[in-house]
Amino acid sequence: MSSYALRLPESLKLAAKRIAAADDTTMNQFFVVAIAEKISAMETAKFFEQRAASGKADAAQAAWDKVGSDAAMSDDTWSQ
Repeated sequence: MSSYALRLPESLKLAAKRIAAADDTTMNQFFVVAIAEKISAMETAKFFEQRAASGKADAAQAAWDKVGSDAAMSDDTWSQ
């Protein structure tokens, strides 16, 4: 594990301290989870951008055509 000195505006520090306390955790754990969430979101977005760039519209449409209009379940309130 490594350490990193973080410069943080006082308003963000107070908000992080308040939220961490409400979640019964430390500020350090709050920051670790927040950074992990941000990294995950950015890497997920990049993954889907790459997948979209390599995708083929006709193949996607063929897959949707296989689903058909009867795919909704009978108890699906959105299809009623």
